[in-house]
Amino acid sequence: MKPSTVVIVDNGGHTVKAGVLGVHDDRPRLIPNAIVRSKGDKTTYFGHELEKCRDFASLHYRLPFEKGYLVDWDTQKGVWDGMFSSEALGVNTAESSLLITEPYFNLPNIQDVYDQFVFEEYEFQSYYRCTPASLVPSSSLYKRPNLPPPDCMLVIDSGFSFTHVVPILEGSVVWSAVKRIDVGGKLLTNQLKELTSFRQWNMMEETYIINDVKESCCYVSMDYKRDLEACRADPHKNDIVQEYILPDFSVNRPGRVKVAGETLDDTFQVLRMSNERFTVPEIIFRPDDVGLDQSGIAATVAASIALLPEDIQGMFWAHIGLIGGNTKFPGFRERLISELRSFAPMDCEVQTYLSDDPIIEAYRSAVIFARMPDFAQRVVTRAEYLEMGSSACRRKFRDWKPAEREALRGREHAKGKGAARTKEADDDANSPPPAKKGSKAKGKGRMTVSRR
Repeated sequence: MKPSTVVIVDNGGHTVKAGVLGVHDDRPRLIPNAIVRSKGDKTTYFGHELEKCRDFASLHYRLPFEKGYLVDWDTQKGVWDGMFSSEALGVNTAESSLLITEPYFNLPNIQDVYDQFVFEEYEFQSYYRCTPASLVPSSSLYKRPNLPPPDCMLVIDSGFSFTHVVPILEGSVVWSAVKRIDVGGKLLTNQLKELTSFRQWNMMEETYIINDVKESCCYVSMDYKRDLEACRADPHKNDIVQEYILPDFSVNRPGRVKVAGETLDDTFQVLRMSNERFTVPEIIFRPDDVGLDQSGIAATVAASIALLPEDIQGMFWAHIGLIGGNTKFPGFRERLISELRSFAPMDCEVQTYLSDDPIIEAYRSAVIFARMPDFAQRVVTRAEYLEMGSSACRRKFRDWKPAEREALRGREHAKGKGAARTKEADDDANSPPPAKKGSKAKGKGRMTVSRR
């Protein structure tokens, strides 16, 4: 029986994008994926409850994701319990189907816990689990007038923990060519915290505030050396310097960027943003600036495409999609195109596609995917799980280890045939040799077998 409700959850490391199909199709609920303790009002907030907080100073975050993988299931359960409750989505999980995203290269034992939580803890009728980029072929990100969706596309997903380059061929992820850069929004925020704490105010415990500073002030430079020289030549008066007025939660005053020519009272605390505005996002393009022995995003894209069939590489260069919060930095797309052109062959067109809201693009893709006629055949039902366990999910869901799974299945099949042949051979070996008529070999054969 088809469930009456389909719940869609893009379970990100920083924010959960969640909604009910047919209700939150355009604008999902954005829920912080953390349990947050506020030192100001001495209150603990679970996920969606953070919007009730009035003092965001010195917040302590307990995150379910560590280094890109879901490891703290107690925290995740607390966030999900509130998300499914009447205060957020208000769904009865036992009467619903779930579509949820998982990290790239998710570990098999963690996948098993996903299955266990979905079917045993929340008792969903059915569910489908996949990576965010695998949903993009269903979206309108690559929509072109009077043209069908491309068969070859490359998705750059720059999120909270990592930046992934994911090639997709005919709707399927080419896992052998997927690349990862260990740079995400979390690293950028931590880097900005260290820079501002060393140069101005101590902001090491102000994750919430610094994250807002990063989103409000930072940009990707088109000429890094020129902007750096401009800040060095005149640190206080140049076109790059921007002042951020720190929030005052005692009077419920949020932080904001200072307007040019605005006169401030002496009670205002100001954070001066100079070369930090562009040196922090620059890490995505130059990870070696912070000691990471990895290539930048443009070189990583080129390395990924080089692993694909040579005759179709040009189609991947022409269909590069951008999703994830870091792609929202002003100048990100322009800088990426500029660097990609130096790596692409002369006869290849380089074209990128950026969503109007890259953060929720995967969720929008999931909405379209869940409306497909064959979605009901793609899910794993609770009855299948109760009968076969996580093996049912491993069989239906496209994984990053398909070759290994098929090889294992082939080995098991061959093993079964081989066992039958071995059994026949053993029977032949254990059988006495045919004796000639009139000889005593028959009896001797039996005695030989019995001794063995």
